[in-house]
Amino acid sequence: MRAVRYHGRGDIRVEEIQEPGSCGMGEVKIRPAFVGICGSDIHEYLHGPSTIPSTTHPITGEKIPVTLGHEFSGTITEVGEGVTRLHVGDNVAIKPNLFDGGCAACLGGWVNCCDNLGFVGFSGSAGGLSDYAVVKENRAVKLPEGFELDLGALVEPLTVAWHAVNRSSIQNVHARTALVVGAGPIGLAVLLVLKARGVENIVVVEVASQRRELASSLGATRVLDPRTEDVVATVRAMTGNAGADIAFECSAVQAGLDTALKGIRARGTMTILSLWSDKPAIDAFDVVLGEKHVVGSVIYEDGEFEAVIDAMWSGKLNPRALITSKIRMEDIVEKRLQILNPRPRQPDQDLGGHFGMKVRDIQGEWDEY
Repeated sequence: MRAVRYHGRGDIRVEEIQEPGSCGMGEVKIRPAFVGICGSDIHEYLHGPSTIPSTTHPITGEKIPVTLGHEFSGTITEVGEGVTRLHVGDNVAIKPNLFDGGCAACLGGWVNCCDNLGFVGFSGSAGGLSDYAVVKENRAVKLPEGFELDLGALVEPLTVAWHAVNRSSIQNVHARTALVVGAGPIGLAVLLVLKARGVENIVVVEVASQRRELASSLGATRVLDPRTEDVVATVRAMTGNAGADIAFECSAVQAGLDTALKGIRARGTMTILSLWSDKPAIDAFDVVLGEKHVVGSVIYEDGEFEAVIDAMWSGKLNPRALITSKIRMEDIVEKRLQILNPRPRQPDQDLGGHFGMKVRDIQGEWDEY
């Protein structure tokens, strides 16, 4: 079968590999339908291996080369012994995180912070950028009948955003104003989740014009270009000189982190989602004097995948506009990974929204784009 395989920095190949055999105990075999290209995929292509294991991963027992694709949906074609929740023909979204279950974080109930955190499509051979993938039953979440499979590939990144909003103080206070710094795919996902969760005013900060336009079309209250507008002054003017209740750092640049921290009110919360190549500095003086909260957010917890599916199915969360293009598996390097290189770039270069990549329709016929 075909598979998109990561061999190292700058080396991704579409190869013929052996199709997975029969499912083992508690496993299901999936024919992937749609797969998203994540910023972490791009980071590994440009700078890795870092998250992708160059030595044997402690959970999967595998190492490079690995089959990519951790944001994906598909249809179950086979179930193994002991599988009771899923059946052949079910459409599913994949919950790709893997955890060892025995480290201190896992024993504390925080499996998303596992010391040996891994991912389907990052830490082994079962990635969605392939003709077939075999995963444990508990990694496949059934989609409602009629739930579109291209939207199914968006469940994973939207759940990252859902968890980040849960990590903010929105759970404990009535957050009226939110600041989102960086309008790449995850920043836009945060915007959609904040709207679904009832936040009244959402200010989005972004340098790229096409991303700003998309943020505006998705319902941001204000969309600001930090090169020409004073973000902090604008937010303060909107909030009686207080600042935003919550902020989300989604840019992975120092200026973005500074803006998010300065833009929140006293005792406000800044949640950091970005994965940084370089260690940023933080203004501890501002944190102390404003008694501000700075929290991290990594992937998701139990129940949040299902919450996102419910929100999408009910219409509260509508991410259709995030799918800006669909391509064939064979074109992944030329048409996506290379043009999505986030640095260096021109301010108006189109980088945003490429969650949904077409692998095939579920009958196996190629669409033309």
